[in-house]
Amino acid sequence: MATLISKLADCRQRLFTGFVVVVAITLTACSSVSVDDYADNTPVFDPQIFFNGDLVAEGIIQNRSGKVTRYFTADIEAYWDDEYGYLDEVFWFSDGEEEYRLWEFERIEDGVWEGRAGDVEGVASLEYAGNAIEMDYRLRVTLDSGREVTLRMEDWLYLVDDDILIAETTMRWFGFRVGNIILTMRRI
Repeated sequence: MATLISKLADCRQRLFTGFVVVVAITLTACSSVSVDDYADNTPVFDPQIFFNGDLVAEGIIQNRSGKVTRYFTADIEAYWDDEYGYLDEVFWFSDGEEEYRLWEFERIEDGVWEGRAGDVEGVASLEYAGNAIEMDYRLRVTLDSGREVTLRMEDWLYLVDDDILIAETTMRWFGFRVGNIILTMRRI
């Protein structure tokens, strides 16, 4: 009899755990934001218009607790040919580091692009609608210790007016948020 009660209790515990997992997955799926949520917002963000010519950026990097750990500025030269876009970026950080990245974007279909850069693993996916862009990619980063890690970067860019955007990036390592980047970008 004791064995039967133990098995029933174990079964009840497994059912409860399964229920909690299903509820958590459902709530997470229901709460995610899509770029389509911004489809009716203005001004309309057309990457080929905004990212064309010279731009400047200013931003901060926060650790996982929200403490600002670095500041940066960047100069960006953006240009296009038929189906490709290029962002030639130079970053200057408050600790003296200088970083260079050349993005190449290829149009896949209306509102969807793919991007590549030397320190990006695989392909970055970029979708836009209304005044927003969502970009997801994996960036190789060298830590102060010299160890290289790959972070998942979840970028959200919002066009404020024809010449200014605000962006927020969530940085994740093995699914855990390890920091944020917040920046402004201006056409000059």
